[in-house]
Amino acid sequence: MIANKTRVIVTRRLPEIVETRMMELFDTKLNPNDHPFSENELIEAVKEADILVPTVTDKINKKVLSSFQREVGLIANFGAGVDHIDLDFAEKNNLVVTNTPGVLTEDTADMVMALLLSVPRKLIEGERLIRSGEWRGWSPTHMMGSRIWDKRLGIIGMGRIGQAVARRARGFGLKIHYHNRNRLPEEIEKSLKATFWEDLDQMLPKMDIISVNCPSTPDTYHLLSYERLSNFQAHAYIVNTSRGQVIDEDALAMLLKNGKIAGAGLDVFEREPAVSQSLLTAPNTVLLPHMGSSTFEARKEMGEKVIINIQTFIDGHKPPDRVLSTILGI
Repeated sequence: MIANKTRVIVTRRLPEIVETRMMELFDTKLNPNDHPFSENELIEAVKEADILVPTVTDKINKKVLSSFQREVGLIANFGAGVDHIDLDFAEKNNLVVTNTPGVLTEDTADMVMALLLSVPRKLIEGERLIRSGEWRGWSPTHMMGSRIWDKRLGIIGMGRIGQAVARRARGFGLKIHYHNRNRLPEEIEKSLKATFWEDLDQMLPKMDIISVNCPSTPDTYHLLSYERLSNFQAHAYIVNTSRGQVIDEDALAMLLKNGKIAGAGLDVFEREPAVSQSLLTAPNTVLLPHMGSSTFEARKEMGEKVIINIQTFIDGHKPPDRVLSTILGI
């Protein structure tokens, strides 16, 4: 396959430097108005493309994948998560899927810490009070939050991001605990001073803060169900920068309103871009528009990974970031 003859269709606007490079290297079709593609638009794109570059907003299901009409096909995902792609169907039909792992780690971990500080210390509420013009000055009992120093942080999913969170959290005096599909090597546990919990149900009631950093898979759908959320301590907080589907959002909102969970910091939602009214009206919440990896550096590096995966594929080699259909748990 010749690179500049390869038809590449990009479903959303990417950083200008990335789009420019893709236009130089390939026969690239962009999405200038940045609207999310409908299923029909995805089908038409796939019919035309040798390579599709989707994002998390695109549902690359069996119907879409069945529309590939070229001899070869690559889905070079712009992003690390691939729960929006039917990996099993793609692999069975010789369609290669790649993603952009690693480059989001530090930025997402930074966002975890931002939420972890914002919710217990009521930072957003304080900022809104200042802007409202209603602040009447300092008071000994006003805007009291919760200290995070010396608290127990339970990390669900101890991959790259979970470990990056643990490194940061140690600097804030948090005690690190984690639940993962596989236990970390002893040397990593020692370096992070992390305690492994094989049983999630035993860990949750002992934690002061929970950080969700596991992938979204069929096994992790509503991993934090009503029953599990109900086992949180009433003073506990939860932060989610992974995928909204990991938490039963309606159950979380109800428990927040009933004072059974102290607060939540969420950067992802179960039905994005829709956010349930129950969450919008829940107390002690910080809600962000899926911006955990939204830095100039991360977006540029994601684009560079997409280009490398495409170029390697075109050259007839295995792309470095190929994703197989093996379901990853936690």
